[in-house]
Amino acid sequence: MSVSEKFLAIVNPAAGGGRSARRAGLELAGLKEKGLRIDVIESTGPNHASELAAEGYQQGYRRFLAVGGDGTAHEVINGIFQRPQGTRVELGFLPLGRGNSFLRDFTTRGAEASLQALVEGRKRPVDVLCLQHDQGTIYSFNLLSVGFTADVGAITNRVFKPFGQFGYLLGVFVKVVQLNRSAFKVRCDDDREWDERRCLFLSFNNSKFTGGTMLIAPHADATDGLVEYVRWGPIGRVELLKMLPRLYDGTHLDHPLAARRAVKRVEFEMHAPVDVMVDGEIVRLRCKTLEILPGAMDVYI
Repeated sequence: MSVSEKFLAIVNPAAGGGRSARRAGLELAGLKEKGLRIDVIESTGPNHASELAAEGYQQGYRRFLAVGGDGTAHEVINGIFQRPQGTRVELGFLPLGRGNSFLRDFTTRGAEASLQALVEGRKRPVDVLCLQHDQGTIYSFNLLSVGFTADVGAITNRVFKPFGQFGYLLGVFVKVVQLNRSAFKVRCDDDREWDERRCLFLSFNNSKFTGGTMLIAPHADATDGLVEYVRWGPIGRVELLKMLPRLYDGTHLDHPLAARRAVKRVEFEMHAPVDVMVDGEIVRLRCKTLEILPGAMDVYI
């Protein structure tokens, strides 16, 4: 059997606070018992999963299994797509991380649904976001966001990450106190004018959820060939605190300062790098363009 017919499972043992390390072996053994051919390798640190995926693609693997959370899948996708694409790639999920936001667009059964799709060979084409920035290219299957959302992610990662979900809430309240409503110069599709209005955040979404259960973009569809662009204007602190719970059911879009539109391409004019949240990870970049790659990858779900 050639490697192109096998899955390369890339395991992030640190995902889910170590849950991935505890459960990955058992779950993968179960898949093998049901007939899947799987080669397994573990990542050892940040960005290592990208390197392993790139090496696997070069060796001929075209089926990949991300064992961990959204961050693991993000690294795997970037390792694959940084290579010149010849044949289509397929990605399965063994969601053992904390967030696993992307899968919520398709199922509420998490790992159970992912395993069933792998066993049944059930897959569908999904879109991928492609961000060009001042240092290269980043691929995303979930979202890209700037402003308050990225600011919260940045301080949570730097200071509060050991506290888990409570640490994220601490990050939210710190950034509410330090509220900064910035202007990001953007232009979408055939717009002639640049939008330079101040905002709370801008979010460019391939899928509906982020942070596990936050329904930032309820109208997003990872299969429609479009980027769901959500903008929230310069809301004040008191109003923001009242509205935060509504980020979890999508009704924040009912606020008069919130807006959404579906686009294919976004241009940025940034004079300096800013914190950007990409698939739950925080990177500091000077964004240039964001485009959708329709149906670029087959996902088992």
